[in-house]
Amino acid sequence: MNVLTDNFSLYARGFLGTVELTVYAGLLALALGFLMASFRVAPVASLRAFGTVWVTVLRNTPLTLLFFAVVLGLPRFGLVLPFRVFAVLALGCYTSAFICEALRAGINTVPRGQGEAARSLGMTFGQTLNLVVLPQAFRSVIPPVGSTLIALAKNSAIAGAFSVTELLGTYKTLNELGYDIVWTFVWIALGYLIITLALSALFHALERTWGVAR
Repeated sequence: MNVLTDNFSLYARGFLGTVELTVYAGLLALALGFLMASFRVAPVASLRAFGTVWVTVLRNTPLTLLFFAVVLGLPRFGLVLPFRVFAVLALGCYTSAFICEALRAGINTVPRGQGEAARSLGMTFGQTLNLVVLPQAFRSVIPPVGSTLIALAKNSAIAGAFSVTELLGTYKTLNELGYDIVWTFVWIALGYLIITLALSALFHALERTWGVAR
């Protein structure tokens, strides 16, 4: 217990760092995932190809390798940003590929006739997608999107290896101070549990409100 009470501020900084990474990277992943899902179902072949390449590359690239590519690669092209921003970019882009596939699966659950009816009324592809298809698809993608964002929260631990303040990285300081490593990790695990349970409760509430009735 002493490891928590003696170092509460350190744990708090790590906890808030993980929350910030999860929120910012999650918002980026949702935005990019929505965009790529739109590309994957677009009538334009070049957009479909771009979306397919994006998903294929990112889903099959280890997240640690993507971190190295972003943190070490982007500065070579003159893009120098704080490591936290690089971490958000890596986590957001990686997670967007899984969000994209969850959204695309939801879009495929909407009967084809819905889109055809919308187009017969003169709606454009964008209007059909945003006003007819996605509102119906949203109901079925709440659970998989929630699971993906929970995985994002846990994946954020990799950022600690790149000098980003987050929860798992606190063990290095505490280990150097001589605290029991077992209790150090117990409190770290409890912090992640709080974050993941909060996300789970949020998406459970969304599912009860807007999810598909069973």
